[in-house]
Amino acid sequence: MKSRNKQQMRESRHKRIRKKISGTAERPRMAISRSNRSMSVQFIDDDNGKTLAAAHLAPGAGGCDVAAATELGKAAAAAAQDKGVTHVVVDRGGFRYHGRVKALVESVMEAGLSTSAKEDK
Repeated sequence: MKSRNKQQMRESRHKRIRKKISGTAERPRMAISRSNRSMSVQFIDDDNGKTLAAAHLAPGAGGCDVAAATELGKAAAAAAQDKGVTHVVVDRGGFRYHGRVKALVESVMEAGLSTSAKEDK
């Protein structure tokens, strides 16, 4: 059996996640992408193949830490709300839900976007 590196493992986790979730116009997919230098968020309608809104941290803009991820979450939520998005499905992109990813999702929820289907009922 071949050994796989971290990138290959993350990609296989992401494929497994994407089998289960999909974005619609009413409830777009919030796709999170992160690297050591930057982070980005896109709100995607998979039914129509359109990106509704996006936000990103510029590389080298003071680092990419938990505080910067929190600010990115606020900016992303504002951009999504300008386009009329209120509910999202979180696609963490195969990354573990901790640190910057967790801070980003929690700041998006605090800014007014809903991520749970149970809140709709």
